[in-house]
Amino acid sequence: MSDPSHLNAGFTRDGDLVVARLAITLDNPVHEVWAALTEPDRLAQWLAPGAIELVEGGRARLDFVDSGIVIDSRVTAVTPQHLLEYSWSGPGEPSRPVRWTLEPVGPLTRLALTLTLPKSDDVARSAAGWAAHLEMLTAFLAGAAMRFPFPTFQAARASYDAQVAGLTGQPLEPAR
Repeated sequence: MSDPSHLNAGFTRDGDLVVARLAITLDNPVHEVWAALTEPDRLAQWLAPGAIELVEGGRARLDFVDSGIVIDSRVTAVTPQHLLEYSWSGPGEPSRPVRWTLEPVGPLTRLALTLTLPKSDDVARSAAGWAAHLEMLTAFLAGAAMRFPFPTFQAARASYDAQVAGLTGQPLEPAR
């Protein structure tokens, strides 16, 4: 990570949507990173308990027990060990696609995450949550499990709030 307190992100606006992009290079081969993104026992170690059916149209269900949030959506794209996309939404909510792409870089993996969110969402908060979970993924893949890193989340959110506000010259108002 280029900033020791959080992962840098890029934000763009596309009409009523905001796209956030985060990327990291991991010290693991693609097959290990793919397993962490897709296998239920590994997902639970850095993201949340759940399962993702690795076929287009398959179910993507993650249960964030501590917060009461349940994601229950469908896989919209999958290419094993290269691409996984599903919506980060619950039933009846707007689509919030999460797109993972993996690229081998020698023995390492370049992992990119693209989030597409309605501009009415608290975009900085969502992206900061993902930055924190990417830190947890990095630790998990290194064999050092960790709890949700609130200092990372807080630093990222402050930085991302400023970036998102810069898209329009004013803060984007989260939905109430």
